[in-house]
Amino acid sequence: MMTLRLFSDAAATVPLASTWLVGDLGVALGKQELFTRQSPQRLRVLREHAMIESAVSSNRIEGVEVDQKRVATLVFGSPVMKDRDEEEVCGYRAALDLIHSQGAALAVTEWNIRQLHRLARGDISDAGQYKQKTEPIIERFADGHSRVRFMPVEAGSATEEAVVELVERWKSLLRDRRVNPLIILAGFTLDFLCIHPFRDGNGRVSRLLMLQQAYHAGAGVGRYISLERLVEQNKQRYYETLEQSSQGWHEGRHNPWPFINYVLWILQEAYQEFEQRVGETAEPPGAKAELVRQAVYRQQGSFRVADLERACPAVGRDWIRNILRQMKGAGELRSFGHGAGARWEKTALNKGSNTLK
Repeated sequence: MMTLRLFSDAAATVPLASTWLVGDLGVALGKQELFTRQSPQRLRVLREHAMIESAVSSNRIEGVEVDQKRVATLVFGSPVMKDRDEEEVCGYRAALDLIHSQGAALAVTEWNIRQLHRLARGDISDAGQYKQKTEPIIERFADGHSRVRFMPVEAGSATEEAVVELVERWKSLLRDRRVNPLIILAGFTLDFLCIHPFRDGNGRVSRLLMLQQAYHAGAGVGRYISLERLVEQNKQRYYETLEQSSQGWHEGRHNPWPFINYVLWILQEAYQEFEQRVGETAEPPGAKAELVRQAVYRQQGSFRVADLERACPAVGRDWIRNILRQMKGAGELRSFGHGAGARWEKTALNKGSNTLK
């Protein structure tokens, strides 16, 4: 709540970089209704794929992974769960269903925050309950050493009071309209992560809240483009800006703008991708083929089939390989090696396609 206190107690001075990001997002929001009137079939495909990517990516950031072959069944079906990881992916899907079905009508309340945690964590004893023990956030390195990255708000009444204040300041700032709602959203996310109210699942709940609050700010792009997938693809920047902006947070001496700009940038990237996908005039050769090609365009340097499987969890390996062969035949790609270890690379013909066409 320390960030939203800064916005509540005095007129926030918005850095120039943040102003540019907010301006670009304002233009994107102005086009939003136009693009959502486009091809219903294409929008349906985008919605389904975003649902899969969000459920998989948000959990994968926290080390929760499931068999790629079962992803579509877990997200859209009613399967018997094989393990705890599958329960958490299905729980996150249920939380996404709640947010997308209600949009801005779903209020940001202390109870609803616990409800999102309860859904995302599935059938576990402390789902929907605040942490009972104060523990530092530890960063562990590959060589075995670790360090304290941040000490969150103390457990017990301090945590509950912090969440309640955070929610009230969110509501008050939205009413006052002194700060752009998207900036308030990003500041809320930072404060929530610093409070760290739950024993586990804080990152996932923060991303669910970002999606929910984006609806309140009029930015419904998360219905069609997975914000969680964009965060996962830029995970290192996420952790770096979070650490920068959390220093001095308890005393209110922190600089929230690195993390706020990161969140605004994620939303900007989502809108650019949305416009590029929906704004094309030609119909794609097929929904799955388009998703694979777009994943190829996003790759930096050489990549493997496994990288595309992670980017397109609803598309089978044989279909991915078929698209790669087509792109190779068209001169867009070249390959090195054979079998599962084969690597692919964009040719000079396709070098400029690091972003969606």
